[in-house]
Amino acid sequence: MYFFLGHLSFLDICYSSVTVPKMLQNFLSQRKTISVWGCITQSFFFMFSGGTEGCLLSAMAYDRYAAICHPLLYTVIMNGSLCSAMVSAAWLMGFLSSLVNNLCAQSLQFCGPNIISHFSCELPSLFPLSCSDTTPNTSLLAGSAAFLGLVTLLLILFSYSKIILAILSISSKGRGKAFSTCSSHLTVVLLFYGTALFRYISPSSGSVLERVVSVQYGVITSLVNPLIYSFKNQEVKAALQRILRQQICVSG
Repeated sequence: MYFFLGHLSFLDICYSSVTVPKMLQNFLSQRKTISVWGCITQSFFFMFSGGTEGCLLSAMAYDRYAAICHPLLYTVIMNGSLCSAMVSAAWLMGFLSSLVNNLCAQSLQFCGPNIISHFSCELPSLFPLSCSDTTPNTSLLAGSAAFLGLVTLLLILFSYSKIILAILSISSKGRGKAFSTCSSHLTVVLLFYGTALFRYISPSSGSVLERVVSVQYGVITSLVNPLIYSFKNQEVKAALQRILRQQICVSG
């Protein structure tokens, strides 16, 4: 579990670092510009990080399935080779999906006005600015996002269906602990998939809702992931309680 969490933490740092620095610069400056190549580059790394996170969350769901449904064989099933292969496949799938879409986007021509009604460069927001025919690009993006997103989501749902059946078959005393084991991961899955699939599968309209949704899965999810997993750790909760007691004593 900690092997996957380490990769998820590193990925969240990369995910937010792709857009947040440029976003903050635009908020603080009067001239809010980015080159076409810079926009496509930002879009590449953003989509790369997002696709990898979806695959990684799917691998973590299988890890939870092995831990709960086959606890005695957990260390045998989730051996080092399998974990490394799953993580490598997650990074590779995210890279290939982003590479194909952004290579096709490089052939587009932009005639102006090139004003992106968004906080960052993403392909759904970039396509409406092109004076070329973007139908193939839009279809490719929707197809790759649907394939990668729905396949990983189906794997997660399959793992959790097995987990729920296994939990329901054990005594009521152990159910709370078993559900608690999965609660952090399930919360992250709902936050990420609930917004990312909506953004990349539905047609772009440039609405305020699209910008809010993009900030949700691109910034907020990466921000709260460490908090969600940290508060499930007993040592972290104990340290937080000590700090709060000290502050209360000082205030009193």
